[in-house]
Amino acid sequence: MELYGYPLKAKFNQPRPPPPKVLPATSTMTGSCYNKTRMPYQPESFSMPWMPNSYYKAAALNPTLSPLTESFPGLPPAKMVPFVSERPDGVFSRHTLDDWHRSNMTNYKESETTRHNAERLRADLNRAIKDVYQQGKRSQGESTQNLGERVNDIEYWKSELCIELDAMIRETNSLADMQKRLERALADTEGPFQVAHKCLLNREKRMGIDLVSDDVEKQLIEEIKIIRSCRERLQQCLDTVNAQLMCNKEARQELEKDLADKQLGHHIDSKCYQMKNTSRGLHFFKGVERIDATVSVPETWARFTDNNIFRSQSARAASAKLRASTESLLMGTADEMWRQFSKVNDAFTSRITEIANAKSKIQTHLAKTRQEIFQIETKIQVIQKTIRDKEAQLKVAQTRLDERTRRPNVELCRDAAQLRLVQEVNEINETLRNLHQCLRASEDMLQMLVRSKGVLEHDLVVKNNSLFIDQERCMGMRKSYPSTVQILGYV
Repeated sequence: MELYGYPLKAKFNQPRPPPPKVLPATSTMTGSCYNKTRMPYQPESFSMPWMPNSYYKAAALNPTLSPLTESFPGLPPAKMVPFVSERPDGVFSRHTLDDWHRSNMTNYKESETTRHNAERLRADLNRAIKDVYQQGKRSQGESTQNLGERVNDIEYWKSELCIELDAMIRETNSLADMQKRLERALADTEGPFQVAHKCLLNREKRMGIDLVSDDVEKQLIEEIKIIRSCRERLQQCLDTVNAQLMCNKEARQELEKDLADKQLGHHIDSKCYQMKNTSRGLHFFKGVERIDATVSVPETWARFTDNNIFRSQSARAASAKLRASTESLLMGTADEMWRQFSKVNDAFTSRITEIANAKSKIQTHLAKTRQEIFQIETKIQVIQKTIRDKEAQLKVAQTRLDERTRRPNVELCRDAAQLRLVQEVNEINETLRNLHQCLRASEDMLQMLVRSKGVLEHDLVVKNNSLFIDQERCMGMRKSYPSTVQILGYV
């Protein structure tokens, strides 16, 4: 196990060569073991373990022997040893024993001082490394904690958005159903409107005295006005519902967009929250901390979502209120149209009853008139026969008188027979005058009865026509009037 801060040892497959007398130069080591071209890219602050430059500088020097005075200026200068050739016995020395002991003591003290400084440096380095690790762990922990809090905040707003989005979807669907009901109700009013209009047109085909402005016509005109008013109110309500649907869709789109952003942000922050030093896919992104791509702060971030939720809640409240008013409008218009429909039907029923009664009376009077005409015609025939009979009697009486005028001379006597024949002729003439007057009166009465019969027959045709129009055409169409359920748009 290698200690941090010390150079790595190289291992070779071949036998290790004998150690050189001196360490190789820095340039040689750089070109052999530490070739930068073979190392992966690492930033300057996180490169190879730290190694002091003095190590290379010290190793690069060739050790030589020099006088102690040059290495240690505090020592007294030593005497120059004469050259070997100057000593006859062939023995020479450069330092004394005291110099040797002093040099050893100096080396010992210097070594102790260096080791002491190295120990203090190592202790300082251990504390610095420990502080670095603790600071890094604390900073990373705080960042992880902040990321966790951010993830919790996003989850909270995600749940709020999901709840509001579900409520908005339900409200939009309910309002869409109400829109369909309005459209069906508006379409269903077209039938009653056409029925009322056709009833008015059909009643224009009445004839004669029956072409009157009765209660049925007034109620039909009122029904057309009511249906037209209901159609206008339903159309206005439908326009309002369409506009509210657009507002609901816009609010829903904002919620969906915000929720999609929250889900992506939650995924990214959760991934960042779960990252560790041993996680895969970690890379250096130099200068990323200087890039500020943020567009909001936590306050504006929360306010943005809160505003979207508030807008959706306002739209939902307006939509619910509109649905309630639309429901009330549907029920009100249906009730109003149904009540007027019932009034028109009641008026039709009353009018049909009146026409039927009038028709029945006309038929009764017509039957009586026909009977009376038959009797008058019979009486006329009797009178005519009586006149013919009286004329025959008159002929007989006058013929008798005429024949008696041919009596001769004194035979022309005004006797009782003559007087009675004259009286009989006068009586027959008077009777004939009376019979002719009766005949003329009967004939006049017959003409009056015939004219009355014609009037009654025409009136009966008029009543039959009016009864057919009101009962068959108008009421036949009004039987197909939509029910209250259809008007309310439930089907």
